[in-house]
Amino acid sequence: MDENTYNNYYWRNDKVRLRLWLPKDAEYNYLVDLDSEGMSLVHEEITLPPEKQVVDENGGSAKQNPAAPAFSIETLDGEYVGHIHFNYINERHGTFSIGMINIRSMRGKGYGEAAMRLLLDYAFNERRLHKFNAFCLDLNTASAGLMRKLGCKQEGLVRDVVFMNGAYHDQILFGMTENEYRVQEK
Repeated sequence: MDENTYNNYYWRNDKVRLRLWLPKDAEYNYLVDLDSEGMSLVHEEITLPPEKQVVDENGGSAKQNPAAPAFSIETLDGEYVGHIHFNYINERHGTFSIGMINIRSMRGKGYGEAAMRLLLDYAFNERRLHKFNAFCLDLNTASAGLMRKLGCKQEGLVRDVVFMNGAYHDQILFGMTENEYRVQEK
């Protein structure tokens, strides 16, 4: 594909582009699921062994929910990075949250931040949502750092709420209003 193909693509910035999930992504998602350490930071538990997803050429069970879209993240060269999705969107209150996980080899390179910025832009500028809510486990220092880098404020701490690996852990609550987002945009 010509390198100019994506120049006017909404779901792209200078670091990543987002696209709908494709059947070929099932293998990547399986590999992400095999990263028990990474998955435990997202799911806040040690998960059972993953099952390989069987999909057809149309994507099988990976049907899009237009109200809360999900995407695969890839570099501008087309290399798979991970996946990102809206966990929930509450249109009545204007609140939303986003979930994301990248394959281990792609972490710490700025791809997650770039993908999050695309979804935040969409949520605040296209969906007219008002408040982004997020939380992460106290062990997940990378996610906490990302939330701060995105401009989120720490709004609270839920102490000793998650039991994992023989110990209790805290959840850190983050948030960002539309107004706080707009101040950064300038």
